Amino acid sequence: MTNKTIPLSVPNLSLDILENVKETIETGWVSTGGRFIQEFESKIAKYVGVDKAIACQSGTAGLHLALRVLDIDHGDEVIVPTLTFIAAVNPVRYMGAEPVFMDCDDDLNMDMDKLEDFLENECTYKDGKVINKKSKKVIKAIIAVHVFGNPVKMERLIEIKTKYNLRLIEDATEALGSYYSEGEYAEKHCGTLGDIGVYSFNANKILTTGGGGMVVSHNEQLLEKVAFLSVQAKTNPLYFTHDEVGYNYRMTNIQAAFGTDQIDRLEGFIDTKIKNYNLYKEAIDNIEGLTLLPFRNDTRANHWFYSVVVDKEKYGMNRDELLLMLNDNKIQTRPLWGLIHKQKPYLGNQGYRIEKADFYEGNLINIPCSSNLIEEDLKVVVNRLIKSSVPVL
Repeated sequence: MTNKTIPLSVPNLSLDILENVKETIETGWVSTGGRFIQEFESKIAKYVGVDKAIACQSGTAGLHLALRVLDIDHGDEVIVPTLTFIAAVNPVRYMGAEPVFMDCDDDLNMDMDKLEDFLENECTYKDGKVINKKSKKVIKAIIAVHVFGNPVKMERLIEIKTKYNLRLIEDATEALGSYYSEGEYAEKHCGTLGDIGVYSFNANKILTTGGGGMVVSHNEQLLEKVAFLSVQAKTNPLYFTHDEVGYNYRMTNIQAAFGTDQIDRLEGFIDTKIKNYNLYKEAIDNIEGLTLLPFRNDTRANHWFYSVVVDKEKYGMNRDELLLMLNDNKIQTRPLWGLIHKQKPYLGNQGYRIEKADFYEGNLINIPCSSNLIEEDLKVVVNRLIKSSVPVL
């Protein structure tokens, strides 16, 4: 047994933040007004290469706002991945729309071949609209998730979305700092290539404000509408006039006070993530029955989460046995999310040729990957993995 718990993914915070927090307390600007919100928005926009960003309460709130400003209506359909966290899908239901689930590829992202097959063979395209043959409903948008910070095959996705006149929301909640290093979108950040993109600053993300999110777009009108809706849609704030239903989705100044410090340290976090990933890979490559999934080599991924696939026959125990053993030894690991099309609220929704996601759901674990993970603790994880493996005969 190890002497301490090695966590899966925890915040990497500096006491330098205290000066910012102190200012919010001394000025009284702790809620949804104050200078740190605008400063954080500006820093994120500059970092990812857009003109403007709008801070919000959470990544989930950002996705809800994105669907709203893209005019996703009751009865519409939105194509989503089944292999993702459920927060990427629930906002579709908030709008009264329905998700259609797609399988994953070996990057764990949406399978572009199956996406195109579905649109080609299971839908009709008429007068600029995609109609699902099975449901007879209009498919208006795609939500693409950059899973674990590994960028989606965006050149292919943009071609598909353009061909079928679909709106594209990038769920980049796990991918802040990931960008393309080759091809048409070289140097472009995840989240900035669709109609609208969303980031998350939840406590387990690579950059945290405790909670919070950010919406980005090259379309300033969309961002203005996001900002308007996020503060209860005040048409006239002085006289409390509201012409639309809005939301209490604005980020607080005290959260942004964390963010303005965190964004300045993000590249250092990513450097550590990449270094630790490479140390894990060197070791795990020599463990029979375990495979550390790669990140795309034509991108600079932020390496947010590390994924290990377990081959029971070669390793000697299955995914669940390894998961329990590691947690019993104070090494916090987790399984992949339960696939969304199998979750109770979505059992009646359409899924298309979902196969590979089933494999990864049953055989993948995430191992400790915090940006403050020290090499000594990484070696503890590796040694535990080695000790648990079956000797190669």
